[in-house]
Amino acid sequence: MASDLHGLAEHHGLTLSYEDPFGQTEPRPVPDDTLRLVLRGLGVDPDAAPEGKGAVQRMTVPHGTRCWLPPDLHEAPGWGVFCQLYELRSDRNWGIGDFADLAELAGICGTAGADFLGINPVHALFGADPDRRSPFSPSNRRFLNPLYIAPDLIEGVETPEGVANLRAAEMVDYRAIAEVKIGALQRAYDRAPRTSAQETFAREGGNALRLHALSEAISQRMVAAGHGAGWRDWPEALRDPDSAEVGRLAEDLAEEIDFQIWLQMIARQQLSKAAQAATGAGMRIGLYLDLAVGEAPDGSSTWSGAAAALPGVTVGAPPDMFAAKGQNWALAAPSPTELARTDFAPFKEMIGAQLRDAGALRIDHAMALWQLFLIPEGESPAEGTHLRYPFPDMVAALAELSQQHEAVVIGEDLGFVPKGFRKAMASANVLSYRILVFEQEEGGFKPRSAYPELALACLSTHDLPVLSEWWKGSDVEVRRAHGLVDAEQSDDAAAHRREERKALLKRLRQSGTLRGPAAADAPQMPDAVLEAAHRFLARTPSLLTAVRLADLVGPAIQTNVPGTTDEHPNWQPRSPTDLSRIADHPGFVTITGLMRAERPRSEIRDTPD
Repeated sequence: MASDLHGLAEHHGLTLSYEDPFGQTEPRPVPDDTLRLVLRGLGVDPDAAPEGKGAVQRMTVPHGTRCWLPPDLHEAPGWGVFCQLYELRSDRNWGIGDFADLAELAGICGTAGADFLGINPVHALFGADPDRRSPFSPSNRRFLNPLYIAPDLIEGVETPEGVANLRAAEMVDYRAIAEVKIGALQRAYDRAPRTSAQETFAREGGNALRLHALSEAISQRMVAAGHGAGWRDWPEALRDPDSAEVGRLAEDLAEEIDFQIWLQMIARQQLSKAAQAATGAGMRIGLYLDLAVGEAPDGSSTWSGAAAALPGVTVGAPPDMFAAKGQNWALAAPSPTELARTDFAPFKEMIGAQLRDAGALRIDHAMALWQLFLIPEGESPAEGTHLRYPFPDMVAALAELSQQHEAVVIGEDLGFVPKGFRKAMASANVLSYRILVFEQEEGGFKPRSAYPELALACLSTHDLPVLSEWWKGSDVEVRRAHGLVDAEQSDDAAAHRREERKALLKRLRQSGTLRGPAAADAPQMPDAVLEAAHRFLARTPSLLTAVRLADLVGPAIQTNVPGTTDEHPNWQPRSPTDLSRIADHPGFVTITGLMRAERPRSEIRDTPD
C-alpha cells in the first residue's frame, strides 16, 4: 500500500513532496518509484514495515559544538582575496596557474594586508580525460589535481616545446597542458631514483591513496584502449577494485601506480609550501580552500568505495521559478546508512584532507549537511526527492576537525535555504556566505547592518560576472546567446538590471561609501562604484569580507555560466595581468589599500550603523 511505502520513506529520511522555495508552484508529490529506488539504495526493503529508530531528522547542533575562529577576529574583522588558481598568468608556469604561483600570490596579498587567499577546488579530476575540467565535478576530493604542480620546481624536469604558446594563450588548454606537463613529469620521474620520502608518503596514504593511484593508472590504460576515463565505461571485470582481473592488472601497472603516488606527493608538498607562504606573509588565516559538494559517479572515489554512494541516483536541485526543469549536477550521493555504519569515517577523512593545508574551508552547497535532492538516473529532476542526512553528527565531526586544525569554516548557503538552517549553522560558528548582488529586498539593496556578523561578504562568485560586467548586463547577454533564456526573458532581465544599478547606487550613497560622481545610465561602470562596493562590504558587521581578484586585474569574461558545457569556455579564462605585475596594478593597489584601511589586522574597527 502507498501509505505503508510513504511511512517507510519518511521513517528513513525521505520527503514525500517538495515545494518551490519561492512559493510560485504547488508542492510536487514524489513518485513512488523514486521512493522505492532510494530505499533499496539505503538497504531497505520498500515493502517492509518501519522498524526501530528512524533517520535522524533534527536540524540541531549538539551542545558545545563550535567551529574554530581566530581569537581576535571579533575585535579586528578580516579580509582576503579570491581567485581561480588556473587563471593565474606568469612567465614561468606552463599555461595554467600552479602551486608556485599560488605561493607567490599569497606573498603579494599578505603583504597588502589580506588575511586569506581563497582558490577554487583543487581536487583530483580525471587525468586521462583533461577536458572534464570542472573543479566541482571531481573524481576524488581526498586527493589533488596534478595539473597544478609547478614543474620547474622539480629537479630533472625539462621544458618541452610548445610551452611558450600555452603560456601566451588567453584560455587554459587542459588537454595540451596535461600532455606536456604530465609527460615531462613522467620523464623526470623515470630518470630519478626512488626515495624514502615517497615510501613514507605511500605508507601514510594507505589503501585510499593506493586505490586512487590504481584507478588513475587503469583509467589511462582504458582511454588508450578506446574506453572512457570513468570506471562505468570500463569492462565489467574492472569495475570492482577487489576483482581478480584488477589484481592482475595492478601488477602490470606497478610503475604507473607508483608514478601516480609520486604526483600526489609532489602536489601535496607544493600546496603545503604555498600554505606556509601565506602565513609567512602575515595572514591570520592563510589559504582558503574550497570543497565541492560531491564527486562524479564514475570517479576514483566511487570506484574504491562503492558502498559509500547510493546507487541509481545523482544529486541536483528541484524545479523552481529560476530553473523550471530543475538541475542535475551529475554527482554521486553519499549513503547516510554507510556514513553512520563507519562512524562517519569517509566524511572525516575527506574533510581532514582539505584542512591539512587550509586555514579556512568553504563548503559548497552547505545545505548538504542537512539534505540532498536525489534524482533517479535517466529521469528528470522533477522525479526527485530530498533525503535527510544525520545533521548533528556531521556538524559535530566538522567542528571537531575545524578545532583540531584551527580552520575557519564557511558554509555556502545560496539558493534555497531550509528554514532554520542558517541559525543552526551560526550556532556552530559556521560562517554564512553573503553576496552583495543577491542581498536585496523589496525596497532595494539591504543596508550593511543587515549583514550577519558570522558571515563572509563578497561581491560575487565564480557563477556570476565581475561587477563591471554585471553593470553592463553581460551575463544577461551570455544567457540569451546560449539559449538559456528567450528574447522576452532576456529583455525583462536587462530592464531589471537597469533598475538594480539605480538601487545599488542609492544604497551606496545612503551608506556614505560612494565618493565621486556615478550615473546609473553610464555604459561602463565608474571606478568609484567598485571602490564604494568594496568599502560598503568592508563596513558590514561580517567577520570576513573577500575581494575577487578578477574584479581588480581581470579576466572580465565570466568564469562559469551555469547551464552550459562547451557553449562557454567554463573554467578556462586566464588573467590578462601577469603575476609579476599584480602588486603594482592600479586596480589591485586601490582596492587592497582601501580594504587595508577599513580592516587593519591589529586595530579594533568602529562600525557605524
